[in-house]
Amino acid sequence: MLKDEVKNALEVINQGGIILYPTDTIWGLGCDATNTEAIQKIYALKQRAQEKSMIILLDTENKLESYIREVPAIAYDLIEFAENPLTLVMPGAKNISPALIAADGSVGVRVSTHPFCQQLIQRLRKPLVSTSANISGQPSPQNFSQVSDEIINGVDYVVNQDQHDLSIKKPSTIMRLEPDGKFAFIRK
Repeated sequence: MLKDEVKNALEVINQGGIILYPTDTIWGLGCDATNTEAIQKIYALKQRAQEKSMIILLDTENKLESYIREVPAIAYDLIEFAENPLTLVMPGAKNISPALIAADGSVGVRVSTHPFCQQLIQRLRKPLVSTSANISGQPSPQNFSQVSDEIINGVDYVVNQDQHDLSIKKPSTIMRLEPDGKFAFIRK
């Protein structure tokens, strides 16, 4: 049941663990976005360079201002009217682990519409780290059946939700958004 999976994942995250979980896009690796030690575990598991930032997930756009110093007004419209999941990379990251903040002070943020993510983030009361569930350089898994054993065995908890959904999922659209409202697509 969804409620039980949220509770189990929350316990693992609160103990500094990392989880493998379904999102509104592809399967992700996640942890508490304020826990640098847990974030380092994800980098190690993915064999990923720390200069390559990971994103954070929120359950509602109302929380953007808690983690971004100056949220451009257009950010709310972009999130509301996006046809596909949208990650906004914005400067002025705050209140998260320095391990998630890029050299230019930015962080990627996505408001997840997935019921598991929304409930987990609400209960966690912090953003959730999200990065594709693959070893760096390998293809991102489009559904759970494509997640490697190395990843499955490397996490502290595998969420038992949507594992049988074999529909092909795509990563989010990524846009860089400046405080003055200027934006550029990083990935369409």
